[in-house]
Amino acid sequence: MAGRAPIPTKSSALIAMIADEDTVTGFLMAGVGNIDMRRNTNFLIVDSKTTVKAIENAFKEFTNREEIAIVLMSQYIANMIRFLVDSYNRPVPAILEIPSKDHPYDPTHDSVLSRVRYLFSAESVASERR
Repeated sequence: MAGRAPIPTKSSALIAMIADEDTVTGFLMAGVGNIDMRRNTNFLIVDSKTTVKAIENAFKEFTNREEIAIVLMSQYIANMIRFLVDSYNRPVPAILEIPSKDHPYDPTHDSVLSRVRYLFSAESVASERR
């Protein structure tokens, strides 16, 4: 292991998380967590005391940070700020909705899946015209 080069920080990308404590803890144990020199983290733990405004602010911050490539959100939390998630249209960072322990995943609310369905329906209409 001594011959390995260190991972370059300038080209590294982070995964940000907005989720419940158990989900964030699991990802932090897997090594996803990061705290920079200004004490900014790449995660927000949402509990019953977390306001919707705090979730909105974290979403806006994570989607505007250049070093973040993916924002993982528990789907029930994404539903709290659905208007922001659905209006977000940049490819990076990608927004991925994940299930949590207490809230099952509902594919009908997933913004990525709805965009994929729309693209495939538009492609099928276009191919029928040829």
